[in-house]
Amino acid sequence: MANCYKKWSPYAEHYNPIEVGSKDGKDIEPHDNAIVRACNALYHPNHLLTNNPQTTLFIGRLDKNVTEKDLEDVFIKYGRLKNVTVVRDVVTGYSKRYGFVEFKNKHDCHEARSELHQTVLKGKKILVEFECQHTLPGWIPRRLGGGFGGKKESGQLRFGCLDRPWKRPVQVELNCSKTPTCDTHKHANKYRTESERLPQNLYETKDGRRDKSRSYLNRNQAKRYGSEDSSENPKRRKT
Repeated sequence: MANCYKKWSPYAEHYNPIEVGSKDGKDIEPHDNAIVRACNALYHPNHLLTNNPQTTLFIGRLDKNVTEKDLEDVFIKYGRLKNVTVVRDVVTGYSKRYGFVEFKNKHDCHEARSELHQTVLKGKKILVEFECQHTLPGWIPRRLGGGFGGKKESGQLRFGCLDRPWKRPVQVELNCSKTPTCDTHKHANKYRTESERLPQNLYETKDGRRDKSRSYLNRNQAKRYGSEDSSENPKRRKT
């Protein structure tokens, strides 16, 4: 039998605002206004950045008092660092509570991501994810209605990431070319057209009892059996 299931992954390989807005990635319509805004957004990655996106991690949910030195002390345990940045407001200078850590080695970057995600730094569980701006096709940032993660209180959760991976969807395989293997022909009849439906007493013997040996006859066998005796098949089509 042919395999009807496609390759499934709990993580997004390309960014689709509608898909990442659902728990299993199977939505086809936006369910909140932010997703609509993300679908209509025109976003272009900043190509002036000099960091290597393959060795750069995004660090989110930081405490407002976390500095570059704090991040360096945590991440340097996993390899040599090239650059550490905490993003700040250009006017006030206050931290925006996220930053970036660039490693010199790709292996060290991947190890730090898997080991440090949701660890506690100054009383806050931090989010550690790959830098998506240049690595994930179609990326839309949070300020435009996209992004990943989110809080339940906001009603704008985003899935398909390390923080909130997709749940495997329930898939049902349908094959309409085969008659369903039902224990009763009454249940099977609802899958047939009016002209194909079997008589109600087809599987009953003359004393009214059910003949179990005939319960799983296919359509052609049932028609042939019903055509043998017109008294047991009053709806038999005349030729």
